[in-house]
Amino acid sequence: MTTTTNTKKSVLKRGALLAGAAVVGLGLAAGLADITVMSSQSAFAQPIQLSGVQNQLPSFADVVEHVKPAVVSVRVKARVAANDDAEAGPAGIEGLPPGHPLERFLRRFGEEGMGQQGRQQQPRIQQAQGSGFFISQDGYVVTNNHVVQNAVEVQLVTDDGKTLEAKVIGTDPRTDLALLKVKDAGNFPFVQLAPAKPRIGDWVLAVGNPFGLGGTVTAGIVSAQGRDIGSGPYDDFIQIDAAVNRGNSGGPTFNQKGEVVGVNTAIYSPSGGNVGIAFAIPAATVQSVVEQLKDHGSVARGFIGVQIQPVTSEVADAIGLKDAHGALVASAEANGPASKAGIKRGDTIVAVNGEKITDARDLSRKIGGFAPGTKTNLTVWRDGKERVISFEVGKQPA
Repeated sequence: MTTTTNTKKSVLKRGALLAGAAVVGLGLAAGLADITVMSSQSAFAQPIQLSGVQNQLPSFADVVEHVKPAVVSVRVKARVAANDDAEAGPAGIEGLPPGHPLERFLRRFGEEGMGQQGRQQQPRIQQAQGSGFFISQDGYVVTNNHVVQNAVEVQLVTDDGKTLEAKVIGTDPRTDLALLKVKDAGNFPFVQLAPAKPRIGDWVLAVGNPFGLGGTVTAGIVSAQGRDIGSGPYDDFIQIDAAVNRGNSGGPTFNQKGEVVGVNTAIYSPSGGNVGIAFAIPAATVQSVVEQLKDHGSVARGFIGVQIQPVTSEVADAIGLKDAHGALVASAEANGPASKAGIKRGDTIVAVNGEKITDARDLSRKIGGFAPGTKTNLTVWRDGKERVISFEVGKQPA
């Protein structure tokens, strides 16, 4: 399991998506249209009548019936370095479960008797698992990059138990997305990506393969939008409180229409278990990345060649901005697109094509969303006034 902040084990867990606790449900009998609640303070208290409870409780059964066949379990065999001290995969050492008392002994014993050169040159195969979902009838599947990273073999297990061989079409580590394709032809059930973001408070369903228990459905709401979890410059996650655990990586989060609003990728967890804070990649990001992976096998992002920093209230006062927004240019790369267009150190980029920039991260996302070669206008605050500078977006280095 990977932690987005390596120095803190109790923060955001990727990959395993994620270890969790048992779910406890509150059972309601089928006939509870009217419930009588008696006060415990007096035997003579009047009963309280709760009418229509049954009609007020949401049911996701129809949505689940529609989308569940399109969700798959992803099983991966990946090649890792023999001297890699990373966390053992689900199978542990020689089939031992993780944490077995003999695991460390066997790992150490196995390394003894080999020279340093032998340890470096002998890779080992590690097994991993996650989730994914069909986005087309001909067998394209979306999952997380970290699920299939360094994969030498990928298998998909469908909701009805069939095992399908798949290949990796392309990956994008910056957004943690990957596109797979079933090797054999077929007519597969698939789901659509949502055309719009959900609202905070909307119901959502997470479907996936937690702990190897394929076809598991959990429900919750959208808790927040635009979360930055420190995993990269394009962080724009949807936060949900549906239970998401180890093995849910790459699985979809649905709205009540059965559309995919996000791809589950990380949780916040002090203990490693589900605490009701999970993060999903928005459908708009998935759509953009998947299109490029399908056509080119990789993602080409826009680039302007500047080092930027946030505009604090103190900086805004110093340069004469009414409010703190935009991105302050700390330096412009020589012969980069911005430098060639005349942008220089000390400029503050406040808008792209007339659209206001809220902060440095917002600028990175907007520029990264442009295809290289796109003609773009930047509004720059310089010497107490705005000016518009036109330039051609470059290609971000690998």
